[in-house]
This record gives sequence, C-alpha cells and structure tokens, in this order.
Amino acid sequence: MKAEIITIGDELLIGQVINTNASYIGKKLSETGISVARIVSVGDSEKDIIDELKYAFENFDVVILTGGLGPTHDDVTKSAICKFFNTGLVLNEDVLNQVKEFLAKRGRTELNEANKSQALVPEKAKIIMNYWGTAPGFLFEENGKIVIVMPGVPKEMMGMMENFVINYLSKKSTGSVIKQKVLKTTGIPEAYLYERLKDTVEEIEKFCKIAFLPSALGVKIRITVKAETKEKADALVEEAEKKIREKVEKYIYGVDDEELEMVIGELLVEKGLKIAVAESCTGGLIADRITNVPGSSKYFERGIVAYSNEAKIQILGVSEELIKNYGAVSREVAEAMAEGVRKISGADIGISTTGIAGPTGATPTKPVGLVWIGYSDKNETFAKEFRFGDDRLENKQRASQMALEILRRKLLGIEI
Repeated sequence: MKAEIITIGDELLIGQVINTNASYIGKKLSETGISVARIVSVGDSEKDIIDELKYAFENFDVVILTGGLGPTHDDVTKSAICKFFNTGLVLNEDVLNQVKEFLAKRGRTELNEANKSQALVPEKAKIIMNYWGTAPGFLFEENGKIVIVMPGVPKEMMGMMENFVINYLSKKSTGSVIKQKVLKTTGIPEAYLYERLKDTVEEIEKFCKIAFLPSALGVKIRITVKAETKEKADALVEEAEKKIREKVEKYIYGVDDEELEMVIGELLVEKGLKIAVAESCTGGLIADRITNVPGSSKYFERGIVAYSNEAKIQILGVSEELIKNYGAVSREVAEAMAEGVRKISGADIGISTTGIAGPTGATPTKPVGLVWIGYSDKNETFAKEFRFGDDRLENKQRASQMALEILRRKLLGIEI
C-alpha cells in the first residue's frame, strides 16, 4: 500500500510552525508496511485542499490529512472533506458528550456555539474519538481507498494514531514490514563516530540502511530494515544494533524516544542517589531537563542558578580569592561550585557549569563557547573543559547535554 500525507495550515507554508506531524505519521506508516510516496502541505484554502485530495485519492491507497478541524473561520478542512465526499454534517451525540466531558475537566461547564460545532461530523464518516481535545477525527473508505482526517495539534493527532489509526491500518496492510530503531549518541562528533563505524556500516548495510543524523545534542544512528514479517525485521534490527554497540557502546545513551535526562533519572533511582546542580552559563537548563521527568523529586535535591560572582561566593561558598586568581570560567571555580552545591544540599552528587555562552564576554585566552563542567561526589571532585562554538543557545544546550552525559558515565563506571 502507498500513502500520501497532507498537512494543512497557512502556518506551515510561511514557516511559522515546523511540520512535525508529517515526520511522525511517515514513521508510523512505514512501521506498518505502508510506503509513504508523497508529503504535501497546503494552506487554509478549501479549493486547495479539495484539489490535493483529488490527486491523492486517484494515485494512492491511503490518504492522511491533519489540520484545519478547529471551530474558527479559517478551519476549512471539514467543509472541504464534505464537498469531496458529497456528504452533509450531522450532530453526533457521542462527540458532543466527549466535548462536554473534556471541557468540564478544565472547569468549563457551558458550551458555546463554537464548542458545539465540533460535534457536527460528516454523515458518511466513521468517527475517531479525540480524548485529548475537542475536534474528532474522521475515517472514510470508498472505492478501495482509505482517507483519514485528524486534528493538526500534535498531541491530539498522536493520540488518535496510537489509539486507533495504527492498529486499523496494520490490519489493512499486506506489504513488507519496515522497522526502524534509533540509537542516540552524544559526546562524539559525526565524523569521528562514522570513522569508528565505517567498516561496520559497510557490513550491515547488506541487510539494512544506516543513517547518521547530527544535532546540537549528539548524533542519532537510524537503523532501517525491510522484511517479510515483523519477527524477521526485529531480528535484523537487533543484529545491526549489536554490531554498532560493539564499536561505540560508550557513546550510546538511549534508543528511540529516550532522552538523556530520563536515563539519568532511572540510574539515580536504581542506585538510591540524590543530585544537586549549580549552574552559571546554562541558566537552569540542566535543572529544567532533570525536572521534565516525572518522579524526579526522588533524586533531584535542588538546582541553583549562580550567575554572578557574588552568587557563587554567597550561595555556593566559592572563594573570592579563587575567582580573582583564576576567573569565574575556570577549572578551579567549576570544581568549587560542584563541591559547594553538593555540601550545602547534602546530595550525593554535585554538578556545575561555568562558561562563556557568547556572543560577548570572550578574552584572548577564554573564547566564546568555553565551558567548564564540574562534578563532585564523596570520593572525588573534578572539572572538564569543553569548546562548544559561538552560538549562545547551542552552547547552553550542549553544555547541559555534556553535564548529564558526564553524570551518566560516572554512574555507569564508563571512562569520561
């Protein structure tokens, strides 16, 4: 089966919103054995939606649309769909009740006309319930073709995909199974990673495809396998992953949707340890990432943003003489910050960052992008120097990533 994905919204065409829906849907369709042959974005124009839908319906087995199902004047997908399938709108009581329940949970007991309009659905459509918002999705089957329409809000679309669409399409698909797995690495540039894996990649690409996807936080290695059955695909992915890990295990911190802060949290809970963080150049980003993980109160004791020299001295107990002699961006101060936050908090581990995020603040010996990351536990205190580049926000991201990676390696006993 071949598919087209149509994402709808002026915001996509003018670059105001990144089209994450298309990549997510494409990945999920591939995993069910449906080949995505075309991805198109169209604006909030009824005519443009109908024209693209006509092309997709004539040329592909499955068409998935997202966006334009809201209650405002610029949400025209529902009317376009009705005209294409020559059907009218009817009030669906199940959807209306779901809208009422959804709004009631948010303290809204009175429905206005816009809310009620969400329960008007195409008469010919099968309804896909939306438990994450108010706009339902629609499923049409006609002349052997499948058309699925979902909201553009990523959370709502993903909920429908996971709760209904993937299972439904899996039963319809008769093609080969496409399986993907992403290994997430950090602390090694793409060129160096490829150099270590070059021979391995040549070997495993006889039965799979390997892609290197670099970003500010590291390099993702995507394994893609196509096989006759899910079991065969799983086995081939496992074989490829094993060979890759044999060469670069040290740098792999997670797979697929795992984030480094999630991995760190699991390790800290497993070992019964608590952590405290003292941040300067990262401005609280490390603490933010750690506390993004549910249950982080089990291991995160506190986070301190000691941005000024006075804060480092008054809160963390860093020696004024130390700053005067070595500067705030130095090994000595990073170590003192990590040790200081560990001691005042009573945590088992202290992590610190101090650096020059840019674009100003550099000196001949301390360029923009210079960051010292400190680590302290009851047995040792040390700091590592990094040069992350000249982009302020990327420097903060990379510094937070490397601080968490140093922590991961220490917890696992891996050489830093």
